[in-house]
Amino acid sequence: MNVRVSALFGAFLLLAACNSGSEVREETPQDQARAVRVTSITTRPLEVAITASGRLVPREEAAVGSELAGYRVAQVFAEEGDVVGRGAVLARLDAALLHGEIARARAEVARAEATASRARLEAERVRDLDGSGVLSQEAIDQRRIALRENEAALASARAQLQDLATRRARLTLRAPVGGTILARNIAPGSISGAGTDPLFRIARDSLIELAAEVSEADLSRIGRGVPVQVTLPDGSVVEGEVRTIQPRIDEANQLGIVRVRLPVRPDLRAGGTATARFKGEARNVVAVPEAAIQYGAQGPSVMVLAPGNRARRVAVRTGTRAEGYVELLQGPKPGTQVLLSGAAFVLEGDIVRPVHGTAKGARRP
Repeated sequence: MNVRVSALFGAFLLLAACNSGSEVREETPQDQARAVRVTSITTRPLEVAITASGRLVPREEAAVGSELAGYRVAQVFAEEGDVVGRGAVLARLDAALLHGEIARARAEVARAEATASRARLEAERVRDLDGSGVLSQEAIDQRRIALRENEAALASARAQLQDLATRRARLTLRAPVGGTILARNIAPGSISGAGTDPLFRIARDSLIELAAEVSEADLSRIGRGVPVQVTLPDGSVVEGEVRTIQPRIDEANQLGIVRVRLPVRPDLRAGGTATARFKGEARNVVAVPEAAIQYGAQGPSVMVLAPGNRARRVAVRTGTRAEGYVELLQGPKPGTQVLLSGAAFVLEGDIVRPVHGTAKGARRP
């Protein structure tokens, strides 16, 4: 009997101990909520930089053409992309058509020289015979007039020969400036034609610069000599500076052209595109970390922490971006708490568990 009582008493004690250690507590919605990092919208200094895109263009372009029509291209010595010096021979036209004309012109000069020489002797003989009665005054005047006529004929023949020599010299096409050849529109065997498109186009001194299109409102904040960071399509960055600012605004798009001086580099190609970032002054703006901005069909927005730790979406209008922050031109006021990490998985009205601080050493409010 005592054994049975002892066993029952022991079972009672064991049951009581189990009940006391397994007390169940219902989880609240706050305990079930997703933990999300939050931060506050603040007013902070941001560098108000200006960004603009544009095309790479030659600073100055020289055109090479031929003034002579109807001559066959004999040789071409330059290709697109070649860097040539001033006066370098680019191409030659066939001079065969001029050889006969030059020979005839030289013969005409020789004949005119002989005739002028004979007329000069005849005029010399009557130099002191005026009024002497040896020859009539008419005969004396005729010899002097003949000298002037023959000297004029000689000058004309020499001018004709010089013209042909000039034409022959211009059959050799030379670079008027040194630089990089951008285009070549000539081939051996083709026929030259005066007034046609340039046969060569050269970027003077191989200088390529950026013609950035800047809004009318931003032009007043840019001055000559301002440092510029130019980003090329491959991601490389080139340091430049503002050379000139176009004085006219395009009426169609209300944009002005800012020319950015760039160093000579082989990867700067005329016709390419690039993006310019003009250095600006720092000013205090309402800003939020870039991680807080979400983009959707309705535009950019942020998730703010409403009373009861509920998430609420608020549309914003963004401005300058710098140092990992985005300027809020329109949106919540400074001090408002917004969601950071995990906000993309939070829906409107969800209850969240806010976590302040960075991922390392984060703290609960």
